Amino acid sequence: LESAYVRWQPIANAQTYNVYYSGAGIVNQQIDTQLIRSYGSFFRADALGLAPGTYTLKIVPVIGGVEGTATVTSALTVLAQDRAGFAFSGGRVPGAYNANGTVKSSAVVVYITQNTKNTVSLNVTGATVNPCVGLQTILEGFKKGRDARPLLVRLIGNITDLSYMQSGDIVIENDNFASGSITLEGVGNDAVANGWGIRVKNASNVEIRNIGTMNCDSDEGDNIGLQQDNDHVWVHNVDFFYGHAGSDPDQVKGDGALDCKKSTYVTFSYNHFWDSGKSNLLGLSEATTQGLYITYHHNWYDHSDSRHPRVRFYSAHVYNNYYDGNAKYGAGSTLGSSVFMEGNYFRNCKYPMLT
Repeated sequence: LESAYVRWQPIANAQTYNVYYSGAGIVNQQIDTQLIRSYGSFFRADALGLAPGTYTLKIVPVIGGVEGTATVTSALTVLAQDRAGFAFSGGRVPGAYNANGTVKSSAVVVYITQNTKNTVSLNVTGATVNPCVGLQTILEGFKKGRDARPLLVRLIGNITDLSYMQSGDIVIENDNFASGSITLEGVGNDAVANGWGIRVKNASNVEIRNIGTMNCDSDEGDNIGLQQDNDHVWVHNVDFFYGHAGSDPDQVKGDGALDCKKSTYVTFSYNHFWDSGKSNLLGLSEATTQGLYITYHHNWYDHSDSRHPRVRFYSAHVYNNYYDGNAKYGAGSTLGSSVFMEGNYFRNCKYPMLT
C-alpha cells in the first residue's frame, strides 16, 4: 500500500545498484540507497511514499562507477491506505505522510539499522544538545515540540535493544505539538522491534506502521502502549508476537500487545495479533466517559486469548475485525464504556462479547 518493491538476483561485477521509479507524473525518481538491501541470493528495493496509481521500477547496476543496462518492471498498481477512524477526526492526518500517501514537505527521514541504531544523528530544533545521537535521543529532541518538521523514522531489518532507551522502551513524545508529526515504520516485510517496546505519551499526530514486535520484557511493559495524554494516533499493519513471561499469572505470554490509556482520537487498524495473551486493554483510570474516542477496524485476532478490546470508560467503534480461535472472549465492555460493534467475524470464539 502506497509503496512498491522489486526483487532481483545479483548481476555479475555490479558493485552497487541504483533504483528509480516512474508514475503518477513522476519520471525516474531515484530512491534512497538505504531502501536497497542485499539478502545474499537476491536484492530487494522498496519505493515508499507513493500516491495511488500505476508505476514502474527501474533497476540499474553500477559497474566500475558507471551505470549499466537497466531492467524495468512491468506496470505495478499502487493502492491507498485505508485512512478511517477517529484518528482522522478534524481533518488530521497522523504521521509524516500526506493523505495521498506521499511524504509531507520538509519531512526529515532517519534510517535505523542494527548497525546504526546507536550512532545515527540529527540536529533537532529545541534539543538540549545537537546533534542528537541515537534513536531515543533524536526522539527526545522532538519531545519539547519545537521542531515542526515531520519526522519519519524507518526501521530496516531486525533491531534489538538499543544502548539507550527508557525502561526498555523507545518513547515517542512531542508535547502534543499540533504542528508536528512523527511516523515510525518498517521497510519491507522483515522490520522487527525485537526485545523492546514502543511507548507513546504526551504526543499528537503519531503513526506506527508495518513492523513486527516481539520478545518484549513483561516487566518493562507492552509491545506498543499509548500511555497518557495522546491524541490523533494511528497504529496499523503491525504484527504483534507475544513477549517474555512475566511474574503475574496473566503474563504467561507477556504483557499487553497494544494498549491505550488516557488518549483519544485513536485508530488501530489492519494489525495481526499472533497468539497474544492480552491484546488490547482500553482505558484504566480515566474516571470519565467524556471525550475518549477510538476505532478498531480490520484487525486479525489470531488465536489471541482476550481483550479485543477490554474497554473501560471509552467510546469505541469496533468493526470488520476477524476473531479466530480466541480462548477467553472477544470484546468486553465495563465501567460506563460504549462499544459499537459491527461487521465482525467470529470463528471459534468462546464468548464473542461480554459486558
